[in-house]
Amino acid sequence: MIPRPFRLAAVLACFSSFTPAQEPRPTTMAHRSTVYAPHGMIATSQPLATAAGLAVLEHGGNAIDAAVTAAAVLNVTEPMMTGIGGDMFAIVWSANDRKLYGLNASGRAGSLMTRDALLARGHRTMPGESVEDVTVPGALSGWDALLRRFGTITFAQALAPAIGYAEHGFPVTPIIAQDWASEAARLARDDGARATFLVDGTRAPRAGEWFRNPDLARTFRLIAVQGPAVLYGGELGQRIVTRVQQLGGYLTLDDLHAHQPEWVEPISVPFKGYRLWELPPNGQGVAALEMLRMLEPYDLRALGHNSAAYLHLLIESKKLAFADIARYVGEPAAMQTPASALLNDRFVAARRALIDPNRAAERPEPGAAATASETIYLTAADSAGNMVSFINSLFDAFGSGVVVPGTGFALQDRGAGFTLEPGLANTVAPGKRPFHTIIPAFVTKPDAQGVEQPWMSFGVMGGSMQPQGHVQVLLNLLVFGMDLQQAIDAPRFRHLDGRRVALETPIDEAVRSALTALAHVIVDERAVAFGGAQAIIRLPRGYEAGSDPRKDGMAAGY
Repeated sequence: MIPRPFRLAAVLACFSSFTPAQEPRPTTMAHRSTVYAPHGMIATSQPLATAAGLAVLEHGGNAIDAAVTAAAVLNVTEPMMTGIGGDMFAIVWSANDRKLYGLNASGRAGSLMTRDALLARGHRTMPGESVEDVTVPGALSGWDALLRRFGTITFAQALAPAIGYAEHGFPVTPIIAQDWASEAARLARDDGARATFLVDGTRAPRAGEWFRNPDLARTFRLIAVQGPAVLYGGELGQRIVTRVQQLGGYLTLDDLHAHQPEWVEPISVPFKGYRLWELPPNGQGVAALEMLRMLEPYDLRALGHNSAAYLHLLIESKKLAFADIARYVGEPAAMQTPASALLNDRFVAARRALIDPNRAAERPEPGAAATASETIYLTAADSAGNMVSFINSLFDAFGSGVVVPGTGFALQDRGAGFTLEPGLANTVAPGKRPFHTIIPAFVTKPDAQGVEQPWMSFGVMGGSMQPQGHVQVLLNLLVFGMDLQQAIDAPRFRHLDGRRVALETPIDEAVRSALTALAHVIVDERAVAFGGAQAIIRLPRGYEAGSDPRKDGMAAGY
């Protein structure tokens, strides 16, 4: 039976205008060409990180070496987004094994973080941007796990470029300077944050101004000598726990000592002859997969790229998928409904049938069977064919806003991803990993023998933007035939909550009016972030890559 939303094209024909993939890019987006290289490639959100990772590749290191090196540099150059005070996830294509590996390096709630403790302090929802949200920072353990399993360089070698920039300084890039300045007032409220991240303790560094972080250089040197154990139960960990408890947080040294990253099996769905891979919960990757499954039967190309009909369909599928993950997704051990149940034919068909082609839903109920985020995403590929999809985050900008004096990095506030509503997989409790927004993605394509081969490593950073961003970029490529940089540049929507949706400026007034007629509420897009994508596609020989003009980054290869 043909799904009802196939009729969207007819219902909204008067509002819909098809935009061919080959039309010029909108003048409000920076024009970049797709980058091609014969041997290796890296794409990050900051040029110095890209350069550091590229140098590793050129000197014989592999994609995993380059990714960890770049991540450490981003801790220095984009400190509001990322660092060893946060969590990370990765999907690795191992050329040697010819298979995908997933890594979940997210930390757990402290043993003192109970629902009763939070309620006793007067909270009715999880606090935000608070020391009470500090969970075990898992990123450093993830960097270590990647290098131990797949790397060819030492941890000390991977940290060396970051130590150099932290010690000697670097010029701050424009978008990062803007993000930094928007957090100056919050940084000023914490002694460690003020001393570390504000120039003269009063303001953020300006674009082009040099900035040093000697405290972070010392921390990285300590890690280079003693290894990650210095954080997970050692002297650095003790300093973190002492300060967090002093400010009212819930971590103990035993919590840090008990932390272990986890290797996991990626999950996937087919689409248009390709296969999209995401990590299983406690992340939101299943939402992107569920969206794709709902969209698969529709003739999306006939609706027209970014037409009202097309956007309505994507927005409504996003609402349904997010209702499901809010109800069912959290710490895997606490989930009573497995992720696979949200992707089976019967469940997806029932959800798809709820899409009304004529009206936007307010708040869909979950099927019978989340939050902002400050994040970096990077991807790297090497001459041997290894590829890595890598994401690292503090959750909010500068995370909790807490910097342990003398350490040089902010602690995440990932505990804000929990809920105080009782009885859910994501209800706050000691030792649980909270619901995560950060999700790396990977796409494979079967060869003539039906064996999955690596095709694209990609991600779109930015909280709840990530699943809807993954879907939009992928559809740009597979449905509308855009080249990689065009697929990244193309204007996006971001559904916020209820009927509220933001549209990037190049989406014209006719489309906005048509969506309004369907009961969508179009909000001012100027205060909304539409994510930052990085992507690498494997070619029969060499690679192509793209980097989002919404960030300061770049793709580069050799």
